[in-house]
Amino acid sequence: MYLSGDALEGRQTGSEGEKKAAEYIAKRFEDLGLEPKGNEGYFQRFSFKPKTNPHQKVSYTVKDGDSTITGTNVIGFIDNNVENTVVIGAHYDHLGYGAEGSLYRGETKEIHNGADDNASGVSVLLNLASKLKESNTGNNYLFITFSGEEMGLLGSNYFTKNPTINNDQANYMINMDMVGRLKADSTLAVYGVGTSPIFKQTLSAHNNRFKLIQNESGIGPSDHTSFYNVDIPVLHFFTGQHEDYHKPTDDFEKLNYEGMQTISNYIFEVISDLDDNGKLPFRKTKNESEETPRFKVGLGVIPDYMFDGKGMRIDGISEDKPAQKAGLQKGDIVVKLGDSTVTDMMSYMKVLATFKEGDKTKVVVDRNGNMVEAEIEF
Repeated sequence: MYLSGDALEGRQTGSEGEKKAAEYIAKRFEDLGLEPKGNEGYFQRFSFKPKTNPHQKVSYTVKDGDSTITGTNVIGFIDNNVENTVVIGAHYDHLGYGAEGSLYRGETKEIHNGADDNASGVSVLLNLASKLKESNTGNNYLFITFSGEEMGLLGSNYFTKNPTINNDQANYMINMDMVGRLKADSTLAVYGVGTSPIFKQTLSAHNNRFKLIQNESGIGPSDHTSFYNVDIPVLHFFTGQHEDYHKPTDDFEKLNYEGMQTISNYIFEVISDLDDNGKLPFRKTKNESEETPRFKVGLGVIPDYMFDGKGMRIDGISEDKPAQKAGLQKGDIVVKLGDSTVTDMMSYMKVLATFKEGDKTKVVVDRNGNMVEAEIEF
């Protein structure tokens, strides 16, 4: 609750609120008996100039100046005096009062508390730290809460280039980003399952609760990508998108705390199973994002990435966009767009990429078993 409270003003990278959050996490690490593993106690600070265009690389080497921002990774360590280390991570920064990436369209500035994104992941990380302090001595454990994730995975990228342990001794990395909204059907997405041959069978062996959606790729829009890029096996746990994503309404009252505990227990069982497996082999995966079509228009919906039925299920509708104007609703399943049948997320994106601004077409949605047709203007 503290991390997603108004007092921290949305934890934007480099802000006073984020610094208070870093101090809070460091104190929790200390209370749990974790060793400091930053380069200033528990802290690893990095300064950078924000990008002025999306294709520019961030420069971490900066001169003093008003535009320089300093982020802070917070790093704790359980040293079992063995060769390999498991990295467990979660970002703790968010969007402050609505930085770039905010989906809020209100008139007044409001704090984006980021309870699910990603105070939830930090909470599960702390819970895992308390469990691992007393068990599983086949690996050391590095716990790292990242700054700068919302600005482009900056904290994790910086860490992998300036690690406080040897990257060669990193066994695998577990990332929790948005694990606070486990739905009634217990759908849990796990990304990176193809990055080591043992992951799929281990995840399956301990799953007696979740409807698992598994994705092979080690590349995705969260901090595990930075570790995959230096040849470390990764697993990213995620309970799915929702209407409060990147909005001021992502508050702690909406979290599923029992679900978070169940996810923590599951991850702990997976870690325990892998404890005596030595160093896991790394495997390169196909990057699905390279196959993603580029499109000039959108419906203005939040897709349900956890949906594994036929079509593309809508999990949220943006204000004043084509979908809302056409009368589409949350829960509708898009099964046809124009002349093309939509069977899944990829087919939806492929057909969407064929339209441009000003085009008109028809969309067919499955609404509680009834086929509803609507006119869309992009």
